[in-house]
Amino acid sequence: MPSYRVENFGCRATQADGAALERQLDACGFSRAFSEQAELVILNTCTVTSSADQDARAAIRRVQRENRLARIVVTGCYAQRAPGEVAALPGVWLVVGNSHKHQLAEIVQRNFRDAEKVAAGNETVEPASPGAGASREAHSLLPIANLTENWDLRTESWEKRTENPTYVSDIFAHTELLAAPVFESASPIANQHDRTRPNLKVQDGCDNRCAFCVIPSVRGHSRSLPLGRVISEVNMLVAAGYRELVISGINLGRWGRDLADAAQPGSTGRHHGQRLESLIRAILAETQLEKLRISSVEPTDWSDELIALVASTPRIAKHAHVPLQSGSDAVLRRMHRKYRPWHYREKIETIRAAMPAAAIGADVMVGFPGESDLEFEATRSLIADLPFTYLHVFTYSARPGTPAASMPNQIPPQIARQRSKILRDLAVEKKKTFMQSFFGRKLDAITLNVVHERPDGQFTEALTDNYQKTYIKGRHTPNRWLTVRVDAIEDGAFLSTHAEIIDPLKSVADRRDRVRAPAHQDSPGVAAVL
Repeated sequence: MPSYRVENFGCRATQADGAALERQLDACGFSRAFSEQAELVILNTCTVTSSADQDARAAIRRVQRENRLARIVVTGCYAQRAPGEVAALPGVWLVVGNSHKHQLAEIVQRNFRDAEKVAAGNETVEPASPGAGASREAHSLLPIANLTENWDLRTESWEKRTENPTYVSDIFAHTELLAAPVFESASPIANQHDRTRPNLKVQDGCDNRCAFCVIPSVRGHSRSLPLGRVISEVNMLVAAGYRELVISGINLGRWGRDLADAAQPGSTGRHHGQRLESLIRAILAETQLEKLRISSVEPTDWSDELIALVASTPRIAKHAHVPLQSGSDAVLRRMHRKYRPWHYREKIETIRAAMPAAAIGADVMVGFPGESDLEFEATRSLIADLPFTYLHVFTYSARPGTPAASMPNQIPPQIARQRSKILRDLAVEKKKTFMQSFFGRKLDAITLNVVHERPDGQFTEALTDNYQKTYIKGRHTPNRWLTVRVDAIEDGAFLSTHAEIIDPLKSVADRRDRVRAPAHQDSPGVAAVL
């Protein structure tokens, strides 16, 4: 079978889909390779912003330059949203939307066989049909009608040509959930011992309808990986030696709402669905995972129970990512967000009180249509007041088909950029203040497979329990927990010249939880680790 390379763009969910695609292709006998040598290059795209679409188009051109013989398959969210536009791009061999991503290996195999028949002089090929075991909702593998328009990126004009097959169908009829762990690794084809911190997607899709967001229309309804499958995946990772696991999703806080409650026989899950809290408790009870990290959870899903659960055990990383988007009540209403600024403030303050040393981050959007100076100031003021340790600041990008794209008073790009800089500068100061509170103290950190050469020697990159990048002097084995002392802070990272190996045979649950209030708390909301 041909060699392949999967390139992922965008969020953790897309990366998790890419890992599942690799699992599919490996099972079919394909072999992994670097992009420059691969016979098949699969671009797993994002479409959350216009720049994400541009990145995908640039990647197509790059692959054509570097590996002219490669067959390019475009899949993911951009392929689902605009299959015609993608199919028209020069160099694209196949387009496979999210609706058919779970059948991608089968689709690729069939098209390779058909191409070989044509190359051998036998131009009669059998119509594609669903493979054995295809999901009930999956449409036939027959491609949608071939498209006849091509967007010429060089002349920025449309020209006619015959297109290769495009496989896209109604995403809201789709119930499959691709699941495979994603690893942090320095190499795309690294061996198992070089990999660290697997990320497991346990939820996909979204039932919210935020005015700016295109994701529901390209990923469909919220759906969850069943509890038994999650536990099985976690146990396999633990058995393979991994010590920290991140669970993620498009709307992680909605995990389980579509699943029937095991305590309610005959339940449809519509009213008795499981909850994220029950998933976390099951992972703690039914696996020996040393550290669980939870990715982004919407503010409405940070229940008092969830906050208390995360705070209660050293087996859960002290880290909360809580999307904000805006600190203006009026803007949140135009965005169709389901909380108000005062609700959000209460959640963050509750998290900080329960976990004094936790990393707390947020997504913030600037330049939403109609955002006035006063509305932006409400966002800046709320962020200044709250104990954030980092921010992801995004400039609004109009997405085709979303309500916000047709709203009046679109914000000029230069104003949006100015506002973005104000928030980014504020985030830098807040992060600096947070990090300084740990100087001279000790933290637990997991080593990554990255070694930096510095004038004063080699330093191994690591990540602390509370999500701080750390450089530890010397070359250390990846995927190992160390206790490190913070000796310096440089370029937004801790430097440590002293590290102690944590006994891997001793359960994290039995170790002393290091999170405590600082002896001297100079600024509210900032804590230290003893």
